[in-house]
This record gives sequence, C-alpha cells and structure tokens, in this order.
Amino acid sequence: MFNMSLEEKIELAAKWIAESNSLVVFTGAGISTDSGIPDFRGPDGVWTRRDAGLPPPKSTVPWDQVKPNQGHYLIVELLEIGKLDYLISQNVDGLHAKSGIPFDKLAELHGNQYFMKCLECSKKMTFEEAGWDKRKHGPGYRTRRVRKTQPPCPHCGGRLINSIVNFGDPMPEDEVMESYYRSEKSDVFFVIGSSLVVVPAANMPGVAKRRGAKLIILNDGDTPYDSVADLRFHERIGNVLPPIVEKVKELIKK
Repeated sequence: MFNMSLEEKIELAAKWIAESNSLVVFTGAGISTDSGIPDFRGPDGVWTRRDAGLPPPKSTVPWDQVKPNQGHYLIVELLEIGKLDYLISQNVDGLHAKSGIPFDKLAELHGNQYFMKCLECSKKMTFEEAGWDKRKHGPGYRTRRVRKTQPPCPHCGGRLINSIVNFGDPMPEDEVMESYYRSEKSDVFFVIGSSLVVVPAANMPGVAKRRGAKLIILNDGDTPYDSVADLRFHERIGNVLPPIVEKVKELIKK
C-alpha cells in the first residue's frame, strides 16, 4: 500500500472512513500548526529546536487569540455527517472544543487551557463559570496549595483544578479510560499530526490495531507505528485531510 499514489491512498482512506462504524480520530500538535501554534517534534518544533540548542519557536498568534483552522473544522464535519465516534487529543490549546466538538465526544488527555476540572465530579467549566480569578486564586494547578478563598465546584462543592496536565501530574483517569475503550472498539483509527511518542496516549493506536482497526497515520515526521500502519501519509494535513473528508461525503451520499 505504500507504493500507492497519493490520490489512491486518499480514495482508500475515504472508503474506509465512509464504511466505518466506529471511527476514532487522534490528534497531536500538528493539527494546530496552521492556527499559528508551533508543534513539538516537527522540523522546527519546540523539542527539535531545544535538542539543537536553539530557542523555542514563537507562536505567530497570541495564545488567547488562536482560532481553530480548517483541519479542526473538517473533524467537526466528520462528526456532523455521523462518521466520527470519538476524538482523542494531546493538545491543550482548546481548539477542538472551540471548533464545536462536544466534551462527550472529546478526550483532552493533557487538558485545556481555558477550562478547570473538578476532582470530585470531573465536570469541566471555564474559569469564568467557576468564578475563578487567576489574579486572586493563582493558576489553580493541581500541585499548588489550596487557598481558603478559592471557589469550590459549583456542581458538587469539590476541589477545582486547572485542567492542564503538567509534568508529573497524573493523567485524567476518566478520559484516559474512555479513550482506551473507544480505541479498543474502533474499526478505523486515524492519527493526525502526532509523532506518537508520548505515553500513555501513544499506546492507543497500538491497542486499536491489535483489535483489528485500520490504522491511518497523517503526520509530517516519523512515528513508531509507521511500519504497521495500513495507510501512511507524510504530506501536509492541509493537502490530505480536505480531499479525504470531501470524498467521504460523496461516498455516504451514494
């Protein structure tokens, strides 16, 4: 299959997705580069430059002004036409939620910069909805001390924390478990913009593949799963994802 033309691979990916009953999409930093956010392990990524002794790349847009790009909205289209079962993301930029993916269809394994989360009932809410003022109460990270004046969860009275998972923090257990469950039952697992090296998230494509799912990888750089992927795209997301989604829409209308 790796000897196929790009057009043939796009056709095949679209066919698998159109015929899928349980499509899971898995995204990494690469999905957000067209929004102006640098990735981590690409040719000019944060970790790539760090390893070369260079300063980190700068975002072309301030973080609080970053907007979803075409790639985010194409995933929304897959949901709207009834093809997306679940979206798993490693990104904290909040762009999938901003694009319109509801939280019951989305796992943000490393958190979301715009949301807090209750440690008791697991509900997510914006800082405004929580009544949390960062100037008074601090950033709300899990490892920070609890302040007497900080607001409790408005739903259950539990402790609120910033949903971002910092180094050393535990992953959100509920979202990790749900992501593994969705991966196990998927019939097509589509990786977009991830180098698949950060565990435990990086284990999920392997779980899906072992359970019989077709594994599609769309990423600029190499991944540990390249040799077992059923379809591998090295092209830019903007050159591959739009024609795939367009073809899926054509196929499901027939």
